[in-house]
Amino acid sequence: MSQLTAAASPISKGQGTTSFKILLIIGLCHLLNDSLQAVVPAMFPVLGKSMRLSYTQLGFIAFSLNMVSSIMQPVVGMYTDKKPKPYALPIGLTFTLFGILGLALAPRFEIIVISVLLIGLGSAVFHPEGSRVAYMAAGPRRGLAQSIYQVGGNSGQALAPLITAVVLVPLGQIGAAWFTLVAAVAVGLLIYIANWYSFKLKFEKTISSKKKPSSSIDGRKSRRSVWFALTLILFLIFARSWYIASMTNFYAFYAIHKYSISIKMSQLFLFAFLIAGAAGTFLGGPLSDRYGKKTIILLSMIAAAPLSILIPHVPPVAAFILLTISGFILMSSFSVTVVYAQELVPGKIGTMSGLTVGLAFGMGALGSIGIGYLADIIGLTKTIILMGYLPLLGILTIFLPSDKSLAESN
Repeated sequence: MSQLTAAASPISKGQGTTSFKILLIIGLCHLLNDSLQAVVPAMFPVLGKSMRLSYTQLGFIAFSLNMVSSIMQPVVGMYTDKKPKPYALPIGLTFTLFGILGLALAPRFEIIVISVLLIGLGSAVFHPEGSRVAYMAAGPRRGLAQSIYQVGGNSGQALAPLITAVVLVPLGQIGAAWFTLVAAVAVGLLIYIANWYSFKLKFEKTISSKKKPSSSIDGRKSRRSVWFALTLILFLIFARSWYIASMTNFYAFYAIHKYSISIKMSQLFLFAFLIAGAAGTFLGGPLSDRYGKKTIILLSMIAAAPLSILIPHVPPVAAFILLTISGFILMSSFSVTVVYAQELVPGKIGTMSGLTVGLAFGMGALGSIGIGYLADIIGLTKTIILMGYLPLLGILTIFLPSDKSLAESN
């Protein structure tokens, strides 16, 4: 049996089969991709010292990476929804490979920006297509599948402090070249995924040609209701992203000021929030498969709200505990909102992934600017307190269509 046949064998057992092998590989690739993307901010202390870059220049580098990655994701998703491109995955990671190499060897600021743009482009191609692979391999367990895929990305992002401490600080800018090996491994794995993806497309095309055409989406629910639900789910994602941005970017400063703790200790607070969020991301998917996506989205924000409101007002030990619990609860809906949007608009898997993940990431970046500006005006303490009320907006989830309504549209 060839490697391709082996990879595709679960398909032959029926479309309802969950391909855990493919899910684990694409989850690992997501980890590798996002760890490569994390190399960029991890290099800021090194680049700032070795190339004497200003804070404005470092900010422009971060802006270039985030905007290209986030804005291009929906664009790539829309294109591949119409014309699926299995081999876009390894090609995208090849862009990232060259970007990482350029970052390691760049002699001046302009080359760094070009290198970062390549990394952002590779990430923009990977995310919607990777989410599509997870959807195709999910079978009936779409929540679990998306959780496996998304937790890989969250884990990769969390590696940034480790990358800085272990590789970049002792080796300097050239140390980034070691990550071309990581990119090469990801490209190899994605070639395997692309073969499975290509075979799966041919199989589904054969199956769909034997089925009777289904009625249009307008026959089942009005276009207006779909747009309303999509706008609402994106608004909820933005609210969650803004709160997370306030915590990841500014809470450490707040903790240092309020509790008189060291920078290192403040990072432990942030690490607890992020690592608990990764665990929540993983468990949220299977919980939504059992209890429903709308229920998990509602509970994840409403249950987190009392904790997020309390965090700025409690002693450091209690704050640490509440941060951990709130991170877990709030991020339990991360992968669920992706699946919800994909099922809300059937046939637009890449577009919905690009909107819910890419656009939300970009809104988080823009939110950071707005939150920072607000902190400059009213003070950091009042800003952190105010941001704690954002999860209350989760009550708007009650206006979303039910899971039963979503199932009828698929």
